[in-house]
Amino acid sequence: MKIIRTMLGAASALALAACAVGPDYKAPQSASSQAAAGPFVSANSPSVSLDPVAADWWRLYDDPVLDTLVTDALAANTDVRVAVANIAKARAGLRGARADRLPQGQIGAGAQYGRSPEGQRLPGADREDWGVDVGLNVAYEVDLFGRVSRSVEAARGDVAAAEADAEAVRVMVVSDTTLAYADAASGAARLDVARRIVGLLDQQVKLTERRKEVGMATGLDLARIATLRDQRAADIPAIEAERQAALFRLATLTGRAPAQLPAIAAQRNISLEITDPIPVGDGTALLKRRPDVRAAERRLAADTARIGVATADLYPRVTLGGSVGSTGSGFGDIFGGGPLRWLLGPLINWAFPNQEPARARIAAAEAETQASLARFDGTVLNAIEETETALSSYARSLEQRQALRAARDQSERAARIVRAKRDEGASDSFEWLDAERTFAEAEATLAEQDARISQRQITLFRALAGGWSS
Repeated sequence: MKIIRTMLGAASALALAACAVGPDYKAPQSASSQAAAGPFVSANSPSVSLDPVAADWWRLYDDPVLDTLVTDALAANTDVRVAVANIAKARAGLRGARADRLPQGQIGAGAQYGRSPEGQRLPGADREDWGVDVGLNVAYEVDLFGRVSRSVEAARGDVAAAEADAEAVRVMVVSDTTLAYADAASGAARLDVARRIVGLLDQQVKLTERRKEVGMATGLDLARIATLRDQRAADIPAIEAERQAALFRLATLTGRAPAQLPAIAAQRNISLEITDPIPVGDGTALLKRRPDVRAAERRLAADTARIGVATADLYPRVTLGGSVGSTGSGFGDIFGGGPLRWLLGPLINWAFPNQEPARARIAAAEAETQASLARFDGTVLNAIEETETALSSYARSLEQRQALRAARDQSERAARIVRAKRDEGASDSFEWLDAERTFAEAEATLAEQDARISQRQITLFRALAGGWSS
């Protein structure tokens, strides 16, 4: 007992004297992070506001079908399931690192039957007999230089990075699901426009045929309007294929086969759009909210801790160990007091004097940390670039649509005037055909721009990483 008390006292003294070698982690204060503070450069448009980014941003569209699809995607998407599994893997690694703080025990037992040399047996004893051995070994590493604590620190960083990666996957899945739903809705809206244009041109073809019958139009007039009609009709299959592809993509994102997608998911025929100013916050909030930035920062913390793990190999590793066991010639003998044995004592391992392998591992860990710092800075710059680009593209798209709407309205007005003049015989077929073609192209272009604005809104929300602030 005195020896045990002495060993425990020594362990306590060593634990109190222990210190973690290697650098202590400090959050990086890069020039890019400081430059990102404050409002965005491109947030000077009436289409956005500086209010905090909305949680569950897809609900701003006020579409219950979309809300249900996003919920399904977060529950069943395969990429989300992979990310959740990666979190479980990282947490298992953390449990393993923490377990090194506790004593490690091992129980062993064995039995064998054999024949002993005559000189190794007492007179009169059987030379053939059973040999039984049972033992318990216990070892505890004194974390004198912080190898274990730095390992736990690195594992915690890995867990936090995996959790941030999962959030990044959720951002992607939500935005992709919303985009697929928006593309399907925009496709339906474009189909309605295309069919309306073809219907209008069908009427004009019939009218031209009647005019040709009475000599008021030529075969060339009929051929030209029929050509325009066929050209617009040819757009319909391509738009329908794009719409079906969006629905197939939506099914995959929600963990379904295409045939299992609810019919209601394909019923919207109005482009998905938020007409109110979009809340975008500022650069400081963006970097705290973006999961890819947080993941890069946590990996930097983990790699910094691994420098300490490598540095600890330069110093002795102290392990307190003990064992107790018994060896006997039969199962009954091993529980007696005679064959009982026990050992207690420290074990010191130290790679000395050749420490070059350990120093090489330290250099590799330091280089990996520098690479992680560079990746962090790059992730920050990429986050700012994506957001500024999305803001600028969205604002310019709205300006472009305003001009296209004005052009569409003017072309519609011109087409009505030319139709009236033509009905009165004050305009020829060439002027009328040109006006109808211009109006048809303006209608189709405006429908395409509506679809583009839906896409750029969603791209902006993805860059902002709304709804995933931790």
